[in-house]
Amino acid sequence: MLSLIRRLLPQRQPDPAPQGRERLVAQQWPSAVYAIGDIHGCLPELQRIEQMILEDAAGVTGEIWLVYLGDYVDRGANSAGVIDHLLSPPPAGTRRICLAGNHEELMLAYCRNPVAGAQWLKLGAAETLQSYGVPMAGFATASVQARLGRLRSHIPFGHLEFLESLPVALSLPGVVLVHAGMKPDVPLDQQSDDILQWMRYEPASTAPWPEHLLVVHGHTPAAEPYISPGRICIDTGAYATGRLTAIRLVPGEVPHLLTATAHGPAE
Repeated sequence: MLSLIRRLLPQRQPDPAPQGRERLVAQQWPSAVYAIGDIHGCLPELQRIEQMILEDAAGVTGEIWLVYLGDYVDRGANSAGVIDHLLSPPPAGTRRICLAGNHEELMLAYCRNPVAGAQWLKLGAAETLQSYGVPMAGFATASVQARLGRLRSHIPFGHLEFLESLPVALSLPGVVLVHAGMKPDVPLDQQSDDILQWMRYEPASTAPWPEHLLVVHGHTPAAEPYISPGRICIDTGAYATGRLTAIRLVPGEVPHLLTATAHGPAE
């Protein structure tokens, strides 16, 4: 299943264009960081993984950061509900940090210009539009103005404003969290948004990796999380598998994985 999904994933050659989105830099760690992989409209799985995180962090003193690695929309059944949830107050004692994925860019591009952003319609847009109640009868063949009218009347401006405002990366001492990944030989502040949101790693890559740098990302789904000394990928294809994965990061501790389904922990 996931091998087929990867063949159908949007492919794009990273563009070394100027940066557009903010890169967050933290000089100190909170008590714990929990990174959450690609959600893709899977609201029940999101709610369950947050519950699991709170249970896992019950004994932690100090602030906990919940870092969402992007791709909140498309493919799953309830993108609108996911955005509503992310806009709600975070659980007590936590800070919610949402990063931008490539599917947020696809959605925004279409909402700005349905002609230039037409690629979105092939990559999970239908499920997103349906979650907002956009009438789909004749949508693809309607005039540009008619499509824009439907979008504006059904997608809250606050949701688009939220997607526009998302940073593209979070850097902590020794760790970078980002949607897709980063080139290991280029400083974060010199990487384009396209690279951080679209790049894919070669499965058998032997490229040298800087010491004391860990990149945590999603974007490339696999049946199980990928963990190596320099890179961790936690996209387990929630919209196809029903399994949403998070990882607990604490300096000096071995990263700890949590994976949930809509109704409980995954087997």
